[in-house]
Amino acid sequence: MKPIISASELVSESAGARPPVLLDVRWTLGGPPGRPAYEAGHLPGAVYVDLDAELAGPPGEGGRHPLPDPDAFGAAMRRAGVRADRPVVVYDGGLGWGAARAWWLLRWTGHPDVRVLDGGLAAWPGELSTAVPEPEPGDFTPKPGGLRLLDADEAAALARSGLLLDARAAERYRGDVEPIDRVGGHIPGAHSAPTTENVAGDGLFLPADALRERFAALGAAEAPEVGVYCGSGVSGAHEVLALELAGIPAALYAGSWSEWSSDPSRPVTTGPDPR
Repeated sequence: MKPIISASELVSESAGARPPVLLDVRWTLGGPPGRPAYEAGHLPGAVYVDLDAELAGPPGEGGRHPLPDPDAFGAAMRRAGVRADRPVVVYDGGLGWGAARAWWLLRWTGHPDVRVLDGGLAAWPGELSTAVPEPEPGDFTPKPGGLRLLDADEAAALARSGLLLDARAAERYRGDVEPIDRVGGHIPGAHSAPTTENVAGDGLFLPADALRERFAALGAAEAPEVGVYCGSGVSGAHEVLALELAGIPAALYAGSWSEWSSDPSRPVTTGPDPR
C-alpha cells in the first residue's frame, strides 16, 4: 500500500463509508508546541497527538526522542480512536517529519493501513475546524516488529556492510555546526542524504521515479541493506517513508545522532566524506 495520500484522495475517502482516523501531529524541531496551532484550526475530525509526549519516551541515554513504551503508545493511539480495522491518515504542518514519525510507529507496531497526507495541512483544500472531537476509544494493540529497527551497534555494522544514510542537514553531517547534540559529525561510513531533498518546493514528495534516482545515486539500489538515522529519529522516519515510495525497504536507527553522540566512546567522523 502506498504510504502517502493526496489531499484530493483524502477528501474522497473522508466522505466515504469508511473514513480514516485523522491524527494531527504538528511539531517542529525547537519550535512552539503544536497544540495551540491545532486548536486554531485543523482538519475536521482530526485528533491532536503530541510527538514529544505520546510518540516518544523520556529523553535520556536513548536519545532525545527514544521510542515510546509500546503499552503507553497503544493507550495514546486508543485515546485518539485508532482501530486495527480502520485506516489512519496522519498529517502535520507541512514538513512531514512529525507525521512520518507517527506513520513509522504505527507501521512498526503492526497497524496495516496508515498513510501520511502528502504536503500536510497546507495541501488541504477544505475548511478547517476548531472543534475538538472526542473520539470513541479505539482497539489498536501494538505488536512491535513490523518494520526493521536498528540499535547503535547495528547501525555501525550496517555502515560497513550496507548503506547507512544520514538524514540531517549537510552542515550537521559534516560537523560544521551542531546546535543540539554534544558533538558534531556523523557515524563513520554513513552517507549524507538530507531529508529536505525528498520533497519539492511545494512540500509534496518527489515522484517515485525521482526518489529512486536520488537513492540509487547514493548506492541504495545495490546495497544489501539500507538504514537511516537523523538527529533523534524523527526526520529519519521521513527518509524511510521516502525510500518506501522509491521501492527500497530501509531500517531506522531510532536513537540516531542524539544517542550515538552522547557516548564519548563511539567514533565520530567529520567532513564531507563518509569515513
